[in-house]
Parts: sequence; C-alpha cells; structure tokens
Amino acid sequence: MATLLRAALRPLRPPPGHRGPAADVLLRGARHGAGQLYPEHIPTSLLQKVLLAAGSAGMALYDPYRHDMVAVLGETTGLHALKVLRDQMKRDPEGAQILQERPRILLSTLDLDKLHSLPEGSLGQEYLRFLDVNRVSPDTRAPTRFVDDEELAYVIQRYREVHDMLHTLLGMPTNMLGEIVVKWFEAVQTGLPMCILGALFGPIRLHTQGLQVLVSELIPWAVQNGRRAPCVFNLYYERRWEQPLRALREELGITDPPMLVRALA
Repeated sequence: MATLLRAALRPLRPPPGHRGPAADVLLRGARHGAGQLYPEHIPTSLLQKVLLAAGSAGMALYDPYRHDMVAVLGETTGLHALKVLRDQMKRDPEGAQILQERPRILLSTLDLDKLHSLPEGSLGQEYLRFLDVNRVSPDTRAPTRFVDDEELAYVIQRYREVHDMLHTLLGMPTNMLGEIVVKWFEAVQTGLPMCILGALFGPIRLHTQGLQVLVSELIPWAVQNGRRAPCVFNLYYERRWEQPLRALREELGITDPPMLVRALA
C-alpha cells in the first residue's frame, strides 16, 4: 500500500512525444506490462482500492487543496458514475466524437496565439483570462492511474481537464466558495462520489457569511443549472473557442452567475 501511495503522489510530468490531440493519447489501450492498460495505469485489487479510497478521502477532507488525493478518491470510487457518463457521451454526436478522437487540454495542445487573437467575450478569450487571473495551468491535472478500463480512464482525465472550463462557463473563481459551487454543479452533472463529498463537506471551512450565501443562493443556483443543462462533457470545447461565452451559456440554459463569490472570498 505504501508503494501505491507513493505512486499516487508522483510528481506530474508532461506527456512525452506529444504530436497533437489525435496522437497525444496517453490512455490508449497498448499494454505496458502485466495487467497495465495505459502508460500510467497501476492495477489494483478491490481491497487496495478500498484502502486507497479511505486514505485519500481522509486527506482530501483534511485539506481540500490536496488535488492528488482528490484525484485518487475520484478514481477509486467513481466506476459506476464514470460508466454512466461514458454512456451519455456515446449517445451524443459531439460526445461520441470526443471519445473517438480523445483530445487533451494541455498547454502543448492549446494554440495560445490564436486564443489571444479571439474576440473579447469568446470562450477562448475568457478561458485564457481565467487561467491568467487565477494563475492556474491545465498541465497541473494529475494523470489517471487507478481506473481499470482505458476508456473510463480517458473519461475521468477529460473531466479533470474540463474542470477549469467549467469554472469559466459558470463564472466561478478558484477560491473556496467558487470551488464548492463548481463541485455542486459537477455533482449534479456527473454523480461522482468525489464531487458529492466535496459539495457536502467543502462548506465546513467557510466563515458564517459565506456559508449563508452559499446555502441561500449559490447552491440552489448551481443545482438548478446542473439539472437544466445537458451533459457539459459532451461539448468539444476545443472547437468552440470562437463561440461567445454568453451564447454558449444560453445554449446550455445556464443563467448568469451570482455576483457574490469574489466579494466573499
């Protein structure tokens, strides 16, 4: 088990030999050793998954910013939800194309010059603004390791890489309040136990005023929009950079976000 935990905490590194979205598929099914389904895969038994889930849940609740532990928790508890999400993608033309082509959202796959040249208010411009203002990078997302199905491994990797896009789509910053709002939206959309736990236990660390606003306004807004919107993981975001963010919100039925999140950070 100590070996598994060390593997879960390995430093992230960029994918070798990147050659574009179609070729940059780390999660394809070529085997690399006994039982290994994709390059980063660590085969684990049911007991090992239970122990990893328990340990990562404890660490994630203690420190919600331990993204490595949140990642392990998602992989070891999300099998059923990932299957449902995968099936939703297969039934949708845009989602099915994503599953077939398996694009990645990484600095190496983003045409930053093109994104900078897009009109104000476009998805691409707003996504770049989100990354810059919040000082985050798409390359910080952990690789999938403990999902014993290479297609589902891609689904959860896509979920991670789309997470910042959802912040942009929902107009939420990366402070604790904004993260909790996004987790409520994701919990409704995906049913992932990791998202549900984050949504339920994240508010414990909020001060009284933030908690009141969260319960009275932000959670109802996130739940309502999560239920109304179609599956946001069926969106091929890389082909929608030029679309105005407001038009994309209208397409999905997502209403304007409350203007209280940054003030209560």
